Amino acid sequence: MLKVSDPVYEAIRQHGEETYPHECCGVMLGRVEAAVNEVVEVVRAGNTRTDSAHNRYHIAPQELIRIQRQGREKGLDIVGFYHSHPDHPAQWSPTDFAEAHWLGCSYVITAIEKGAARQTNSFRLTGLSEEAKKFEPEPIEVTGQNIPGLGPEIEAAPVGS
Repeated sequence: MLKVSDPVYEAIRQHGEETYPHECCGVMLGRVEAAVNEVVEVVRAGNTRTDSAHNRYHIAPQELIRIQRQGREKGLDIVGFYHSHPDHPAQWSPTDFAEAHWLGCSYVITAIEKGAARQTNSFRLTGLSEEAKKFEPEPIEVTGQNIPGLGPEIEAAPVGS
């Protein structure tokens, strides 16, 4: 399960709206406890993809190391990453899967339709090695938020929907 506060959840979605029609990306810092990735804060990252920023993202290794160090100074670890899918479903793509390497981390995707955040899903990268990795749908618990019709817990959409 991925646990986030309402302000963190909204910050992720807002970042996607602000960068539309390009993909946004960022890092989620927090703690892992009992199979729950709890996000304490998100750090926006620059999308270094200039060739196809509308449907790809890349975080520069130097920026990722800087964010990881900042988190450790606060007693936080990288628990996941987020990005947006402009005018595309909140479902991981073959490229997202190929470029995901942080086993145990949550990968959050927000569908941005015509500039507005719609569905947000999370997928946990599981497996014991790069060769055995897979994405598993992960429920998102947004604390301090009541989404009409969904309640406080938002289930990740099944793969393929």
